[in-house]
Amino acid sequence: MIFLRRQLPLLITMITGLIFAGQYYVPHPASEQLLTSATKWLQIIGGFALVLGVTSLFQVHAAKIRRKEAGWGYSVVLYAGMLGTMAVGWWANGKESVEGVSTAFGWVYNFMMVPLQGTMFAILAFFIASAAYRSFRARSREAAVLLVAAVIVMMGRVPLGEYLVPVSGDISQWILNVLNASVRRAILIGVSLGAVALSFKIIFGVERSYLGGGKE
Repeated sequence: MIFLRRQLPLLITMITGLIFAGQYYVPHPASEQLLTSATKWLQIIGGFALVLGVTSLFQVHAAKIRRKEAGWGYSVVLYAGMLGTMAVGWWANGKESVEGVSTAFGWVYNFMMVPLQGTMFAILAFFIASAAYRSFRARSREAAVLLVAAVIVMMGRVPLGEYLVPVSGDISQWILNVLNASVRRAILIGVSLGAVALSFKIIFGVERSYLGGGKE
């Protein structure tokens, strides 16, 4: 009985994985209906998971505020942002658009999220510049090639660089469309093969970390 209880999740995973792996190659109405039903169930489970995640988030940050732990002020900001966004959604339910924005959440996004994201990326620009300075030292041939390609791409992507060196725009576009695209395809192929291998390991019970344990 204990053996069956341990192997039942693996059996369910294997059967479900094999069914939906075969479903992709079976263009039958019953197969399409199976996929539609599974997608609806995933949406329902995702909704419950979202509620569970938000509840857990509230509990964790409420405990941090109550104990006055380090960084509890950020938890207060998190509470204010979440509750304020929900309040805006309830207040603007069914009302007209505000300042040309179709929804209240659109207003929050355009006038709060976008400036905050711009500020964050502006701060990150200094870290990116310092990392680029450390990385673009031509200590080897590979680093020299990286440095030359980066300079050409940067000059070709800004108006001033293209004005100073007109041919840099065409060279930059060629690097992005040919060299960069081929490398990106190779990386995507490697990631895809890794995902297929991991899927087979999960389906056949070799990888069991999703059950809370390791390999057996």
